[in-house]
Amino acid sequence: MNTDFRLFPEQASSAAPSVDTLFLFIVGVSVFFSVITAVLLIYFALRYRRKSPGHFPRPVEGSTRMEALWALFLLVMFLLIFFWGAFQYLGMIHPPENAMEVYVVGKQWMWHLQHPEGGQREINELHVPVGQPVKLTMTSDDVIHSFFIPAFRVKQDVVPGRFTYLWFTPTKTGSYHIFCAQYCGTQHSRMVGWVHVMDPAEYQQWLSGRADQSMALRGRELFLKYQCIACHSGDSQAKAPLLEDLYRKEVHLRDGRVVTADDEYIRRSIREPAADIVDPYQPIMPTFGPDQMSSDDLENLLVFIKTLGPNQTPTRNERTPAPESGTAGGK
Repeated sequence: MNTDFRLFPEQASSAAPSVDTLFLFIVGVSVFFSVITAVLLIYFALRYRRKSPGHFPRPVEGSTRMEALWALFLLVMFLLIFFWGAFQYLGMIHPPENAMEVYVVGKQWMWHLQHPEGGQREINELHVPVGQPVKLTMTSDDVIHSFFIPAFRVKQDVVPGRFTYLWFTPTKTGSYHIFCAQYCGTQHSRMVGWVHVMDPAEYQQWLSGRADQSMALRGRELFLKYQCIACHSGDSQAKAPLLEDLYRKEVHLRDGRVVTADDEYIRRSIREPAADIVDPYQPIMPTFGPDQMSSDDLENLLVFIKTLGPNQTPTRNERTPAPESGTAGGK
């Protein structure tokens, strides 16, 4: 019989101890004041009860000073909890610059995960090295899901049509549960998986042993498949901006705005090309919604565009037949 009972999940990430400390502090404060309130309630009920039909207790006058001090004390306690929680939250939503990125797509009823380097693709499993910050970029192909790793104390909703982010730094090797914490259909309870935290050397061995085509290379194939090169060619026939060295650069739009070409801008430019028209180009690019391009293909194409350096755009003679959904224009 397994007698390993835990009131709380194991602390296996850098955020887990501080999250638990805040949680236990709030629980402790709540229990303390609940006990004080209950004891005083019972005491006052007994102390000031009506002892006989003709007994009338003396009126008790309140203390303005005591009420003011009590209100100030509660205000300080509430502000302490608020700012403590706010700083904890801000630290958990801003991943460090050296975070390893993994792309996650939630589907009924599975998690599909992709590693940009090496191109490893996993279903309901995620392998990561211990001590390495990991950033998850997540979206859904159908309904709202929620990616939850109790041992890491992290949870984030995964929403169709948009991208959400989650990061953690695992501190212990081992295998830890992944759950979907949002009811997503009849097989919601089966949408589970595992995070496998490995020693760095063991992780590199796993990574090389499962070498696959990288996301950037698959993105290059998609760049040709969807005939993006027809407009984003960078030559005299170009009808759209050159995408080389675009990532994190400023982009001037026709409406006068200046935006940064980050992940969200590139995704939006593919999904909703009419939202941000680059000056001086025309809005001729068709929309590539989820029906025309899957979330996996979108992420592969994004990684390819992010890695495009000078003189790395595919040439026109590499063009391949367009998919049945149509051809791409320029943006």
